[in-house]
Amino acid sequence: MPIQAIEPQRLYRQIAEQLRQLMAEGEFAVGTRLPAERELASQLGVSRPSVREALIALEVEGVIEVRTGSGIYVRQPSESQPPPNPSSNTPADWGPLEVMSARLVIEAEVAALAARHASRTDRKAIRAAWQQMKQEAAAGQIPRWGDEAFHEAIASACGNSVLLDTVRRLWQARNGALFERLGDHFENPDSWQAAIEEHALVMQAIEAGDSPGARKAMQRHLRQAHKRYSASWRRAPAH
Repeated sequence: MPIQAIEPQRLYRQIAEQLRQLMAEGEFAVGTRLPAERELASQLGVSRPSVREALIALEVEGVIEVRTGSGIYVRQPSESQPPPNPSSNTPADWGPLEVMSARLVIEAEVAALAARHASRTDRKAIRAAWQQMKQEAAAGQIPRWGDEAFHEAIASACGNSVLLDTVRRLWQARNGALFERLGDHFENPDSWQAAIEEHALVMQAIEAGDSPGARKAMQRHLRQAHKRYSASWRRAPAH
């Protein structure tokens, strides 16, 4: 069966399903290396981020194995692994890089609003969350809880309960299995130090009541985060 182009409106799950079917039919046999991400994207007619999300989903399912510096290999699927539910559409099922793109649009404006509306209590909560990130990183932990608290504190300060709920749902996706696995590959002490510094600029703009500056700082942070998650597999840390 030849690789077929994916329609642009399809999500990463349709890409994963086609790759899964090709593996089941022997096009990609167990133990063989898959084509490079760029090649798969070209053959499937989709973007590289969409392919990456599909590969991460397949890795979470145990269908493929990523070997840093070597490639992505087909594994014998576990019989105990439940099949994915194609109709599921909870935040945990959202594609990580697609979520990052949505956050860029939404959270940049949330930060701008927070700079206008944040109370003294809000500003204290934002700074406390930033300090929590620093403490977690200093302890050798991935500062995810501080990170989430920081973004939620900004959303709480923006003065719009719908936007707060939206940011919370985006973070439900951030704590899902796909995002976790992506983080395992591309998050490291250097990337988190960079993120902490980016957060500091957002915080400083909000504390100064600088709405355009807060928007710009949040955009820069989320673009850099997307860039880190989109890095070459060869640059991912070895496990």
